[in-house]
Amino acid sequence: MTKTIFITGTSTGFGKLTTITLSKAGHTVVAGMRGVNGKNEAVAKELSALPNVDVVEIDVTDQTSVDSAFEKTLAKHGKIDVLVNNAGIAGFGLVEAFSVEQIKNFFEVNFYGIIRTYQAVLPSMRRAKSGLVINITSGASGHSLPFMGPYLASKFGVEAITESIQDELRQFNIENVTLQPGVYPTEMNTGVKAGNNADRAEVALDYDPIASEMFNAIGAGLFGKMQEFSMDPQTIADGILNLVNMPAGSRPLRFPLDAIAQGTDVRFINDRAEHKAKWQAKYSG
Repeated sequence: MTKTIFITGTSTGFGKLTTITLSKAGHTVVAGMRGVNGKNEAVAKELSALPNVDVVEIDVTDQTSVDSAFEKTLAKHGKIDVLVNNAGIAGFGLVEAFSVEQIKNFFEVNFYGIIRTYQAVLPSMRRAKSGLVINITSGASGHSLPFMGPYLASKFGVEAITESIQDELRQFNIENVTLQPGVYPTEMNTGVKAGNNADRAEVALDYDPIASEMFNAIGAGLFGKMQEFSMDPQTIADGILNLVNMPAGSRPLRFPLDAIAQGTDVRFINDRAEHKAKWQAKYSG
């Protein structure tokens, strides 16, 4: 059964690949991106030429833009069966070396952007008594790492919202999933796309040389593993297609796709769920 699927952040990376993958599978895809008539005009035309793909302008940091994109989509297609919240920004740096404004940038895109799209799509999904929202988080969304604190904090927030809203929306048969990718060679990780990095250079200098040595070691380890395990971004697009095609009511709350983790992510998710159930039992008993 074909579905109407809205994806944010489709100009590059996972979003673009997912648009292509879902189109090939016969689904109707609404590919959201910024700069449809500007910096992303070429990719907008490329995706628009695919079967069953509409490209729409959306900036998830702008409420008016979000509302307009979803209103236009619902007016044209009458429904949105699936929302894929893929738009996001990454960046690195010492916590103290980030200005508050730079940290806010993470949350405007990665966290508040998802709140905006949820609030734009949920009224129609609640009326339909059906829906699926897939939120792209991170393979490290259950723990943090040096130089990634603000970024992962924004992703932790999405994990919390997804887990909370899953129970709130159960009566409407709306499922929610966090898809947790590991490290993949997308534009966000290869440096092709500018990152939201720490901007207080004078503070960072006080941590050197130890901080730079630590950062370089972590980076070499992550990118070395990415090559060792031949991490292919298509894995994420295929994973999203898999979630879309799963029978209603069967989808997991968390869906890790990280070969590098070698199953430790799955064990972490299962252990966390087990401990939560025990905690809830104590409070409900």
